[in-house]
Amino acid sequence: MEMISDILLVAGAIGAGAYCFVLARRLNRFNDLETGMGGAVAVLSAQVDDLTRTLQAARQTADGSTRSLITVTERAEDVARRLELLVAAMHDLPNQEVARPPQRMAPIANPVVESGPVFKRHHDMARGAGQ
Repeated sequence: MEMISDILLVAGAIGAGAYCFVLARRLNRFNDLETGMGGAVAVLSAQVDDLTRTLQAARQTADGSTRSLITVTERAEDVARRLELLVAAMHDLPNQEVARPPQRMAPIANPVVESGPVFKRHHDMARGAGQ
């Protein structure tokens, strides 16, 4: 009976060893940096780092744009206040007659029209055809 139990114990140990060997090979393939899941994790990690840097750059650009927009808005509000004061001051002025636009001159009768060519090139072509 002891012999049978020893044989079963050795068989179980050999089976557990084979199982561990198969699991070790699968785990090595799983963690392989080129083809396995380890490669995918490494690529995703690099992409996360790139996106983090891009996000920081975009945040800095947005902060700069916000500051610039605030400055421009404050300037526009100051100009709007000044314009409101000028318009209010215009209402206080007495009414003045509006100047009439100048009268148009009568058109010149029959402008001089040349019968020859308008451009030098046409003039040369006309002379060449006449010869």
